[in-house]
Amino acid sequence: MSLSLLLIEVSYMQDLDGQNTKAHSDGIKALLGDPKKAILKLSTPMIIAMLVQTLYNFADALWVSFLGPDALSAVGFFFPFFFMIISVASGVGMGGSAAISRFIGSHKKEDADNVAGHTIVLMFILGIVFTIPFVLLSRPIFEAMGAGNVLEDATIYAQIMFGGTLLIFFANVANSILRGEGDAKRSMYAMSFGSILNIILDPIFIYLLKMGVAGAAWASVLSMGVSAVILFYWLFIKRSSYVSINLSNFRFHKFILFDILRVGVPFSLSQLLMSFSTLGLNLIVVSVAGTDGIAIYTSGWRIVMFGTLPLIGMATAVTAVSGAAYGGKDIKKLDTAYMYSVKLGLLMEVFVSSIVFIFAPQIASVFTQSAEGIRILKDLTSFLRITAFFYPFVAFGMFSSAMFQGTGKGVNSLIVTLFRTLILTVPFSYLFAIFFKMGLNGAWWGLVVGNILGSLIAYIWAKVYVKGLFKKISF
Repeated sequence: MSLSLLLIEVSYMQDLDGQNTKAHSDGIKALLGDPKKAILKLSTPMIIAMLVQTLYNFADALWVSFLGPDALSAVGFFFPFFFMIISVASGVGMGGSAAISRFIGSHKKEDADNVAGHTIVLMFILGIVFTIPFVLLSRPIFEAMGAGNVLEDATIYAQIMFGGTLLIFFANVANSILRGEGDAKRSMYAMSFGSILNIILDPIFIYLLKMGVAGAAWASVLSMGVSAVILFYWLFIKRSSYVSINLSNFRFHKFILFDILRVGVPFSLSQLLMSFSTLGLNLIVVSVAGTDGIAIYTSGWRIVMFGTLPLIGMATAVTAVSGAAYGGKDIKKLDTAYMYSVKLGLLMEVFVSSIVFIFAPQIASVFTQSAEGIRILKDLTSFLRITAFFYPFVAFGMFSSAMFQGTGKGVNSLIVTLFRTLILTVPFSYLFAIFFKMGLNGAWWGLVVGNILGSLIAYIWAKVYVKGLFKKISF
């Protein structure tokens, strides 16, 4: 065992009156140990959690699809705004998580504790501010977006979901704190429990209680609330996390707040850029295919998220491991973790994209069970086959962004996302779909071209950045 690992383990064993020290020690060991093993150890629970969460997304879409394409469209109109909520929550969580990992790597537990407290307070303030205007303005927003005959359902669904914003914020931030200290297993438990509960509640609220689209929203909010309660118990009542959160005498410290925001703000902005990109694509799709196009895009994108979920799980590990390595000034470990993740992710996504391409008709049929849904089957199949081409390239962009975030270079990640979304994806989709009059398939090809180019740009920049770190450390 290395001296640094021994020191951090000894200091940790003296904290929290010995509560759950083995579980926490395992997480710290993973962060400070072999980078390849760390990526696998921290990724596996998150991939499982993402799998369960994505299965919930499938189940949610499936239950809603039985109500017909109009119901799918109503949910689809809210999709960009849900993305906005997640982007802000994830930004706060990512900023806190990355800072916690860096302070653990540099053996500064008190600073890690302070980061956790600042993250919780910042989350609460933003959650309250974010909720009120969107609850009040849902109807006029969807009117302006052209919701038409699905306006009522879209408004009801959105107002319920917007009302649960604070629950979404807390669940995301609390999970990020656990991941930042290497405790990926408990993050997995909380995420998985909420998702499984949602799968159970969906048919009850939608059909048994005859609440329709509103029932899907209430099932989601209630499930997120249960996950939030579990996480609150661990962090504030049982106090079984490595970091200690004490809000009774809380005071903002500029350097802690800056450390969170220098990653959190760019990450939130990058996520918001993706939501704006989604909104832009929605407008393009509506212009060429009406509300049926939204149903196709929303349902198809769930498949894309499912296909790339192993990478999303691995990205959280890349951020934590690279953050700890950067904090400990071990650039070789950082580079090893980054490149190992890229290679492994590439291999996995080549396999996944092949499966999606081959079985696209069968997958599409799952989301077109109603009599009205048959009319979107062919177009949904085309979406799945076209978008499958960019799956393998996602690893290059996603892990490059995760590494930038781990090392505190949130602005780099933001610039990468700006190129991939607003500068590349939306313009290419517009060019192919409208200018070249290729319709829906043109929009999907634009999505593919933009994502591939953006991912390759991110990878090249990341390699140059890591090379610069080696030179900086050598001096």
